[in-house]
Amino acid sequence: MVTLTKPEFVTEENVVYCRPQAFNDVSTHYCPGCTHGIAHRLIAETLDEMGLAEKTIGVAPVGCSVFIYNYFETDFVEAPHGRAPAMATGIKRVLPDRIVFTYQGDGDAVSIGMAELMHAAARGENITVIFVNNAIYGMTGGQMAPTSLPGMKTTSSPLGRDVELQGYPIRMSEMIAKMDGAGYVVRRSLHDPKNIRMAKKAIRTAFEVQVRGLGFSMVELLSTCPTNWGIAPVDSLKWVEDHMLPTFPLGDFKISTEVSEIKA
Repeated sequence: MVTLTKPEFVTEENVVYCRPQAFNDVSTHYCPGCTHGIAHRLIAETLDEMGLAEKTIGVAPVGCSVFIYNYFETDFVEAPHGRAPAMATGIKRVLPDRIVFTYQGDGDAVSIGMAELMHAAARGENITVIFVNNAIYGMTGGQMAPTSLPGMKTTSSPLGRDVELQGYPIRMSEMIAKMDGAGYVVRRSLHDPKNIRMAKKAIRTAFEVQVRGLGFSMVELLSTCPTNWGIAPVDSLKWVEDHMLPTFPLGDFKISTEVSEIKA
């Protein structure tokens, strides 16, 4: 009879990854290479770590963001296209003890919903906006968005965005940062591990701003859309770095004095 012994090099296993409890036990069905799933996970991890999931209400409008309802084990409501900040305002005022955040794409937040977003920031509504910028309309067919880059080919600008005819990309974080009611406005990216870690820290700070009642907070996340960009998923990550970052530079655009104390 042979007795098997554990080799010396085998050690006890440590869990280094687990599904956030703020997630439902389902798989996402975004396109390959889309970084919406990464953004979802960062939000879910943050809610778990801060113990906020049970008191959180998410608001998402029309677009790829609408799928978020399927994946989170938190309360969610659906807003008409572009109206998430307005709906979030009403929810937060009625239920001020809840954590309320919107999850919006660039076509939604910077086009049809720009007024709602700008005025929520101007009023200093104590809500958090997660703004996912992939420079194109995703769900509706790959049309040019207000954030599409100069020369960028889309289904509605097949020859490339002509700035003389269609204007320049709108930099939303820079605009929102000018609002007196905004307490925390930053832009991060999801194209590599380093920037993903920085994005999570920003999301946590944004929720902390809301917990402490310090006003409006927004985290813009540069994201990929390989399907509508017409490139491979791996190439889309490089495209963000080479093309989106020069137009949408990463950084902190508004950190109020009170918020800087949190980061310190």
